[in-house]
Amino acid sequence: MSNPRNGDTKPPCLPRNGRVKTPTQANGLGSASITKGTPAVKNRLCQPSSVPAILSPALAHRSDLPIPSLASPLSLATLASVSSPPGASLVGLNASEGSEQPSPERLPGSPSERQLAVDEKILNRLFWYFSACEKCVLAQVCKAWRRVLYQPKFWVGLTPVLHTKELYNVLPGGEKEFVSLQGFAVRGFDGFCLVGVSDLDICEFIDNYPLSKKGVKSMSLKRSTITDAGLEVMLEQMQGVVRLELSGCNDFTEAGLWSSLNARITALSVSDCINVADDAIAAISQLLPNLTELNLQAYHVTDTALAYFTAKQGYTTHTLRLNSCWEITNHGVVNMVHSLPNLSVLSLSGCSKVTDDGVELVAENLRKLRSLDLSWCPRITDMALEYIACDLHKLEELVLDRCVRITDTGLSYLSTMSSLRSLYLRWCCQVQDFGLKHLLGMGSLRLLSLAGCPLLTTTGLSGLVQLQELEELELTNCPGATPELFKYFSQPLPCCMVIE
Repeated sequence: MSNPRNGDTKPPCLPRNGRVKTPTQANGLGSASITKGTPAVKNRLCQPSSVPAILSPALAHRSDLPIPSLASPLSLATLASVSSPPGASLVGLNASEGSEQPSPERLPGSPSERQLAVDEKILNRLFWYFSACEKCVLAQVCKAWRRVLYQPKFWVGLTPVLHTKELYNVLPGGEKEFVSLQGFAVRGFDGFCLVGVSDLDICEFIDNYPLSKKGVKSMSLKRSTITDAGLEVMLEQMQGVVRLELSGCNDFTEAGLWSSLNARITALSVSDCINVADDAIAAISQLLPNLTELNLQAYHVTDTALAYFTAKQGYTTHTLRLNSCWEITNHGVVNMVHSLPNLSVLSLSGCSKVTDDGVELVAENLRKLRSLDLSWCPRITDMALEYIACDLHKLEELVLDRCVRITDTGLSYLSTMSSLRSLYLRWCCQVQDFGLKHLLGMGSLRLLSLAGCPLLTTTGLSGLVQLQELEELELTNCPGATPELFKYFSQPLPCCMVIE
């Protein structure tokens, strides 16, 4: 669900009110979630760089040594006077596990400082200050640092992303050799994202990763040529997999899902796979009785498929995301609300045939909803927001991006929702300053996005200072967002990150 980027180089961070917003690092290590991010996924926040309190004054005040900083991945490597080997992979694929690393005796400084630099108790606290990208570099400084950093606790929640070309080393004779994955096993990674792989590559991965048979819980395959046979072998051999993502994989068929899916899978994501239609949903409903989360982007799934879910799935499934399922109408919504009455997260993003009547069905029947995404639903009007405000009293997140028929009247309905914490109104082109006034009494709001709303003025936006509990405010491409306005926000909203 991410928007395509234009490739322009952006500043590393935009400081606002004492906080720093850091862009996602292209380090091959992403979120552990196998699903695509929703607009609710927050950008990572960190405090301004400073010397961690556990550094000794002797090291912190030496003029010839750099201060460890979150902004500099090489700060501690430089502190130890050891540079990273050229071309070393951030995830450790190209770094030899047995490569020579400096011993503590070769580190600079007095003996007491050298002892401090390898003190495991201190290092165990110090390394929490660094990002995954930085930890990959720091692990190459010396064996003592690698031993500490390779503890699984430092890598929880991260998923290595491995492309096909990174899985093989080319030998002098031109032959290919599968790389060693021992470094990943030591760090205890239980999830992987493989990009552009074939059936053979997956078999090699299973044979070479020590934890593949039982220890891998999550597998994501993107833009890969996996076939029905490869999918069947993978799920048969990797008995620990409970979360599966297939994205841009066009060589497997619905028959492959029937022969491969196993009842142990609890979370499934399928997107941009051209062979997925109603029969695939039938396979999912029949073979995955313990399903808790389903993310589906399929252009050929129809209303009929949403009636296939079983009674047990109606009890266990709490998350359903139907993104850009263009054929689904209000009739499909009827089938869904009766089949899956216990949903707490629902996305109908891009389901362009769903109207206010469909939203009314959702509001009346899915009272447990905490997150609802109606972005890119052009037929949604203010009436749908009235249904939501009247019936969904537990709703915490509402996404209305590109709902171009929503007006200030709709926002007046939302102002009565005391539980709403996150509201996304990106590119709602009819929202005006008067509508913002309805939001000023929503003390529960923590995140508000008004990006791309062309009718909002500086005067109208300035009233948002009344939302004292706001933590994030997005004003990207908002004409009324001026430098003077950001300066005005800095005092009354000291804890709010304002995104230009």
